[in-house]
Amino acid sequence: MNPPQSGRVARLNSAVASSRLGKWFKLTDRHTTFTTELRAGTATFLTMAYILAVNASILSDSGATCTTSDCINPSPSCKFPPNVDPGYESCVSNARHDLIVATAIASLVGSFIMGVFANLPLGLAPGMGANAYFAYSIVGFHGSGNLSYGDALTVVFMEGLVFLLISVCGFRAKLAKMVPQPVRVSASAGIGLFLAFIGLQNQQGIGLVGYSPSTLLTLAACPSSDMVSVAPVQTFSNGTIALMPGATASGAIYCLHGHMQSPTFWLGTVGFLIIAFCLIYRVKGAIIYGIIFVTAISWFRGTAVTAFPNTPAGNESFSYFKNVVGVHHIKSTAFALKFGSLGKGRFWLAFLTFLYVDVLDTTGTLYSMARFAGFVDEKGNFEGQTFAFMSDATAIVFGSLMGSSPVTAFIESSTGIREGGRTGLTALTVSGWFFLSYFFTPLLASIPGWAVGPPMIVVGVFMMRAVTDVRWDDMKEAVPAFLTLILMPLTYSIAYGVIGGIGSYIVLNLPNWIWSAYKRISGARRLHEDHGDLTHVIQDTDDKDNEVV
Repeated sequence: MNPPQSGRVARLNSAVASSRLGKWFKLTDRHTTFTTELRAGTATFLTMAYILAVNASILSDSGATCTTSDCINPSPSCKFPPNVDPGYESCVSNARHDLIVATAIASLVGSFIMGVFANLPLGLAPGMGANAYFAYSIVGFHGSGNLSYGDALTVVFMEGLVFLLISVCGFRAKLAKMVPQPVRVSASAGIGLFLAFIGLQNQQGIGLVGYSPSTLLTLAACPSSDMVSVAPVQTFSNGTIALMPGATASGAIYCLHGHMQSPTFWLGTVGFLIIAFCLIYRVKGAIIYGIIFVTAISWFRGTAVTAFPNTPAGNESFSYFKNVVGVHHIKSTAFALKFGSLGKGRFWLAFLTFLYVDVLDTTGTLYSMARFAGFVDEKGNFEGQTFAFMSDATAIVFGSLMGSSPVTAFIESSTGIREGGRTGLTALTVSGWFFLSYFFTPLLASIPGWAVGPPMIVVGVFMMRAVTDVRWDDMKEAVPAFLTLILMPLTYSIAYGVIGGIGSYIVLNLPNWIWSAYKRISGARRLHEDHGDLTHVIQDTDDKDNEVV
């Protein structure tokens, strides 16, 4: 008679704990078991697997390495709406497939290094916020930004090398403390607002927010047939109107009528509610369940919410989707670095912004997760922290070579820790799941934007928790904090939010700093004068004593 399942599991756990594997990961010392670690790693992966589709969707919005030369009929406007060239559109679609694989590989490598060398239960993947800054602020929609995709990858590559260097030297925590506290705290909330804002728009979300010619933003959620593009024009003295030289039309952002009647908006809203209710009742994998529900319904052709419309692009996507399983090799984004913009100021601004975000976000996440797991001692240190810092920095370098934005430790790792994960086996399990996802690129590439928008909004909800740490009753801290978090979404740039926060902090605190410096200098001068008077007194006393003698 076979022993009960619990007996087999117990013997397996005992055998692994006494093996070299168990001793390497310190299963006994950390009061955990092999099966517990596997379960914890699976839970962590379920909560962060959305990054595979979301990261690829965000980065492909930049056009990746596609240029006007990929257009069937090359022209300066062939890559912009409303009439995106089919050749360019096909190039972007293939780049999105590349970026799904790049995301999986970067996450696999980062989680593997974290598990094997740092022995911590943390999953790593390209970070939300950094990917949006990369795609929309640096490269721009379909390459309309200040740097090309290859130049932006070079920024990430060099930033990763510097990040690795300061991690090895132990400067990481010190650099984080140099940024003003209200800016550090509010930056996380600002990035959350930025992500939620993207998730609410039509290009990469559910489409609730649209363009207004009078108020800039307004309620939209219109059917695609009621959405039109807008373009900058100039009016001449004779009253004629013409498109401005070199200008292009936007995407379909202006809603003529039919507000709140978009079928994909309502489907995305249901997905958002599924995620929210799952989070309320602590259902593991809440975000992935919402994505799966919306995506599965969108896979049916001939419906108002289909992801495969009866167009050449829709037919091509559906043909690729039907493969289900397939190994996709990266063709365009791997080793696509370019070094032609090293002498430009915008290159180094992006470099400093990425370094700042990684120093604060990644370091803060690592410390918070280690503290949540109970690893942090009274001095604020934890076992394996040097290797942990080196893990994400190495993953950033490797990810940039594959074509991805910076990699970071995921706050979703708390799910696995809550499940009992205490060793690197949890991270190693996460790495294994990302390896398996590499073989399902056709399915992952078929996730529509209205399925990606809800998790971006939810991530924004998570990141807003940081505002409770701001001292809102102190205007010298409240004003910089508010400017940091509000400028990020409204200027569509993390860098501008950081600059606004730090700049206002310096201006508001400068009078106090000058006054404090003046008091210190005055105090030192008075002390010197008093010391000089005392010297004279002693000297006079000595002279009088000599006269008496």
